[in-house]
Amino acid sequence: MSQTKIARPAAPGWAIIGLFVLSAGAAIVLARAFLMPVILAFLLSLTFSPVRRVLARRGVPDAVTALLVLLALVTALGAAVMGLSTPVQTYASDASTIAADVERKLRGLSSAVEKVAEASEEVEKIAAGSTEEDASSEAERVVVDEPSLLSQAVTSAPALLAQLVLTLALMFFLIASGDMFYEKIVQAHPRFADKKRSITIAFDIERKISRYFLTITVINAGLGVAIGVALFLLDMPNPVLFGAMAFVLNFVPFLGAIIGVIITAAIGLVTYDQAGSAVLAALVYLGLTSLEGQFITPYAVGRSLKLNPVVVFLAVAFWGWAWSVIGMVIAVPVLIALRVFSEHVPGMHGLGLFLAGRGSDLVQTDPPEPTSADPQSDPATPPAPHP
Repeated sequence: MSQTKIARPAAPGWAIIGLFVLSAGAAIVLARAFLMPVILAFLLSLTFSPVRRVLARRGVPDAVTALLVLLALVTALGAAVMGLSTPVQTYASDASTIAADVERKLRGLSSAVEKVAEASEEVEKIAAGSTEEDASSEAERVVVDEPSLLSQAVTSAPALLAQLVLTLALMFFLIASGDMFYEKIVQAHPRFADKKRSITIAFDIERKISRYFLTITVINAGLGVAIGVALFLLDMPNPVLFGAMAFVLNFVPFLGAIIGVIITAAIGLVTYDQAGSAVLAALVYLGLTSLEGQFITPYAVGRSLKLNPVVVFLAVAFWGWAWSVIGMVIAVPVLIALRVFSEHVPGMHGLGLFLAGRGSDLVQTDPPEPTSADPQSDPATPPAPHP
């Protein structure tokens, strides 16, 4: 009698992948204080790698280039802080007054909102179960005990400063080290095919991330100038601050423009006597960001950097939940790096199809894996001797 062999089921790879994704997500959230400055430093070093290479070809040492980049960033950051600190402090200290003024004007626009607010106040009084005098004293005590935005910023300043120093210091050493990491990548792989694939992935990530950040920075600078000039013509206070806000927020896909429109509308409601003027200022902000997002940026970044907008939105939401604003900024570069891996690793081609946007280029650039039946397909394997 012939015995029939029962095929054993394959190991559930999806379960292993799921556990890895959950573990990586937990590590990202728990180790944010350390990972955030480290990843930012690597992204900055990748962004300025083309500058380092150009200067190196002209005989400038990598350490000098790193020092120049560090001084340029510190100078730009210091100038921004010095120039924008006064209006930012004013808005932060008057945040409660601005919110109350906006709420008052919005109540005047809609009777339904006013009725809901009055009903909520009555419910709060009933739930409190105290007299009007006790309620007012309790409200006064809560306002005094609640920290303001300015005090919260001052409290978190030491931690932010420490992370900023770590980011800039690590960026300096990464740029000053030159191509040391690429040399280590080559030395770490024994086979020539693996060396070639690894160094190709590393250079492709560097090229695309540096191109993305440099292009987006130039576009955002132009957008900030355009919004600042437009709001200046509309007699908005502190148009330079709004231009700087647009420059920073536009690094966050989708959500950055929405936040900017909301802030512009809120400040406009406080500034103008008529709500129509505030709406006009918000529409101008929305129109300029829409023009940039729909026409200028897609044309500038090219098809090779286009990503699936649904995946981008989910990535921005996750990284924003994990790392706040910094996470929203690095969401797109992380997706770009994953897409580069998917272009060079055959097993990740399906992931690359989901990451790529409609009409974008996604091709497998590496040759098939060498097989043991053909030892000469790997250049690292010496040819077989002739008989």
